[in-house]
Amino acid sequence: MKLDDKGLLVVISGPSGVGKGTIRSALFEMEGHDLVYSVSMTTRKPRSDEINGREYWFVTKEEFEKKIKENKMLEYAEFVGNYYGTPLEKVDEQLKAGKEVVLEIEVNGAMQVRERVGDAVFIFIAPPSYEALETRLRSRGTEDTEHIKERIEKAKKELGLAYQYDYIVVNDEVKNAADKIMAIIRAEHARTERTIYKYNSLLGVKKNEKF
Repeated sequence: MKLDDKGLLVVISGPSGVGKGTIRSALFEMEGHDLVYSVSMTTRKPRSDEINGREYWFVTKEEFEKKIKENKMLEYAEFVGNYYGTPLEKVDEQLKAGKEVVLEIEVNGAMQVRERVGDAVFIFIAPPSYEALETRLRSRGTEDTEHIKERIEKAKKELGLAYQYDYIVVNDEVKNAADKIMAIIRAEHARTERTIYKYNSLLGVKKNEKF
């Protein structure tokens, strides 16, 4: 019997280039879950292999700023001239339906979500080494040298914020990292503060009553 039927917001975060997207894809390929992915929104141009509504919702700067003014973004940030963020409406809909909503977002956005959603689960994806992260950022081939340098400097600062998360998962091997995240999600559904109300109701136990 499942004691926690509420929707669970799972925030997967970490520096750019750490492999968040790859891990998230592996997580969703696993069987026996009720995960839904919250597609982020951005004003940057799509890369050649990206599809609108799959990797991101690609919108104009004017459209994004309108949503900010209307308080329709759960979190957002501006980086190298572009906005990135999470539309609030879609997340709320899925949580109310009891889904496990996964956000794959940058560190700044995760800190914003923590301020607004107290019972979300925050997972920091860490690289096996700083050198591995820098190599990955340089080998992407999707940005010019100046933008790569900015991302590397930003990543250095973000690696120092891991202590603000509930869990740290090292991306040493994608499947291994995805397995750990799934174990975290299942354990969170059994956490006492998420289950005690239904447990007490099921057994007819009064609040704080001892056997």
